[in-house]
Amino acid sequence: MKFTELGLRAEILRAIDAQGYTDPTPIQAQAIPLVLAGHDLMAAAQTGTGKTAGFTLPILQLISSRPPQGGRPRPRVLVLTPTRELAAQVAESVHVYGQHLPLKTAVIFGGVSMGPQEKALKSGVDILVATPGRLLDHLGQGTASLDGVEILVLDEADRMLDMGFLPDMKKLFARLPKERQTLLYSATFSDDIRRLAAGLLREPRSVDVAPRNSTTELVSQKVYPVDKARKRDLLIKLIQDHNWHQVLVFTRTKHGANTLADKLDKAGISAAAIHGNKSQNARTRALADFKSMKLNVLVATDIAARGIDIDLLPHVVNYELPNVPEDYVHRIGRTGRAGSVGQAASLVCVDELQLLRNIERLIKQPIERCQIEGFEPDPSIKPEPIENGRDNRRNPGRGGDGRQGQGRNQGGRATSASAGGLAARRGGGGASKAGRSGHANNRPPRRSSTPNR
Repeated sequence: MKFTELGLRAEILRAIDAQGYTDPTPIQAQAIPLVLAGHDLMAAAQTGTGKTAGFTLPILQLISSRPPQGGRPRPRVLVLTPTRELAAQVAESVHVYGQHLPLKTAVIFGGVSMGPQEKALKSGVDILVATPGRLLDHLGQGTASLDGVEILVLDEADRMLDMGFLPDMKKLFARLPKERQTLLYSATFSDDIRRLAAGLLREPRSVDVAPRNSTTELVSQKVYPVDKARKRDLLIKLIQDHNWHQVLVFTRTKHGANTLADKLDKAGISAAAIHGNKSQNARTRALADFKSMKLNVLVATDIAARGIDIDLLPHVVNYELPNVPEDYVHRIGRTGRAGSVGQAASLVCVDELQLLRNIERLIKQPIERCQIEGFEPDPSIKPEPIENGRDNRRNPGRGGDGRQGQGRNQGGRATSASAGGLAARRGGGGASKAGRSGHANNRPPRRSSTPNR
């Protein structure tokens, strides 16, 4: 199947072609016709499957083909995302594919001034991409209205629930028109997701492009047994011996991310940490430097890493295994994308052996062990309990944008090509190369024929 066979208008096909794509990914091929037909949709798709374009393309088609109601444009599409980075990246995708259409898009999230966002909302937008908390702020101040929403998209709904944002989501749902089309995208169809969908969607169609909790065959997975105290030295050795570049390293906590990044820097490996306590400028700069390979290593917590999607990212390292096995799948899913191979390495100490067994049980396969000479674990060391390192994910401060209970001024940051955390654009004029390289499901080199947004 080709994009030209999906019934998309010429302006959208022109934008797709400009990105070098001809063939839809499986999620796009299945979801786009269902959305165009007006169905509610439950789509199970992990990061890297092209899910963003799977809803962006048909949404652009639908709202550009029917006139808005009333005067100045109120948001006709609302896309809710769990994090600031993902919100900015979805908005960038909308801009790239809708650049030849007379539609306006805005992205709003916390941690930045509300002024520019209020200005964009007042001038009118067609497509609004938002994190829940900042959107509730605007609704409370009367600067936003959801009365005209025709299509609601919940992107990474499983993560929004996991981060504890259900109360905010329910408040937003109550402000939406009853008659609307709803699209729910999730990495898995968990019981919680099915309960959420039951109250929101009407006779939804389902699309599942990958087995639940599966890992791609393009990712080589290895476990390196090592004592906890020697993990840093082993990571340095692996990076230096194998000349690794662009390594995304996961830690459980913000403090751990800061400490590891500092240690790597002192060892001569350029590194930066990214997490919810970092300033907007620091996060944006670290992401840009990592994507341009000015940084060898980006050390991230799970929440901060949502939306860090680089098609040809070669290496992911679990410096510490996640407490929740599903997070392992999300982590390593950031490599082995766009048809490229990737490597996922896990440094596992005796404390984490049960976590490793849980992961292998989830993915239904053993992970290859690689023992590095000189880093053999001390058999006399006994396992100790692992503290919950998920940064209080289930009880964050309000906002749906990764605030982690830090208060309103600390959250909702995103990487965005626009000033003040705002992307409000009218069709016409393409995205810059730099702008395109910084958003979710970032496009691969032109040799690829399928968009990975």
